[in-house]
Amino acid sequence: MTANREVKTGKEREKAPNKARHISLPGFLIEEEIGLGDVIKRTTYAVGIPACAGCQKRADALNNWMVFTPRKGR
Repeated sequence: MTANREVKTGKEREKAPNKARHISLPGFLIEEEIGLGDVIKRTTYAVGIPACAGCQKRADALNNWMVFTPRKGR
């Protein structure tokens, strides 16, 4: 038994827009959406690690990969 999966080539992967995965967190932790790259950037700044040349590029890539959102009220 095999799964019917679509195999994409490198060019097809580049064309397909990547949707960020949204993770819901309780409202007391965050009040607005924030990307994973921004979380890491703020944390490293807070502990005194200086930003390097590729930090913004890396933060943008991580923001496109995962976003934390506040949980909707019930």
